[in-house]
Amino acid sequence: MTMRVWVVYALPDRQAVQELQLPESATVADAVARSGLLQQFPEIGDRPLACAIYGRPVADSQALCADDRVEILRPLQVDPKESRRRAAARGRSMPRK
Repeated sequence: MTMRVWVVYALPDRQAVQELQLPESATVADAVARSGLLQQFPEIGDRPLACAIYGRPVADSQALCADDRVEILRPLQVDPKESRRRAAARGRSMPRK
């Protein structure tokens, strides 16, 4: 038996989506390997693989279910805590009306 899953990699200016038919025993790592996105975007292989299923981070050994959407995550450009600190500092320095 097989199941349908999608593997997605999004960049700021475009996204790549691959629909796959995989065995029911497939894992996240299997889906990413079969998607061809590692060859299309070599930068993915330059760092440890980080993935999510519908926005929830998962291990690459996570078993897949039919109709899962595997998202290959990119590293954060700015730490969210640091971003909030900067925004708060800018807000305090502005005069209030």
